Amino acid sequence: METRLRMVLVLGGLPRPEAQVSLHDTKGRFLGRPDLFYPISKLGIEYDGATHRDSLTTDNQRQNRLLNEGIQLLRFSATDALNNPTAVVAQVRAQLSSSGRRSPGVSG
Repeated sequence: METRLRMVLVLGGLPRPEAQVSLHDTKGRFLGRPDLFYPISKLGIEYDGATHRDSLTTDNQRQNRLLNEGIQLLRFSATDALNNPTAVVAQVRAQLSSSGRRSPGVSG
């Protein structure tokens, strides 16, 4: 489904995001690895599948580390990608357009 989500974005006219990019802070500490990532905009995109329920605590911890370092995150499910791809593209496009809030302390 991560691939399908990436295709929704690309077919919707958005640039192709990078997949599974390891992000670190300025001290080299691992922050997380979003499913999809737009490095220039510091926008991570997460696909929440059925296994998300089993890893909710670690997912939340990773999300908090990323948010604390200035990475914006959007989360989508299969329902979003399959039933409302236009809304997914619109949300990502809006976030990419307003991404002037970059944190110089994050490296991919």
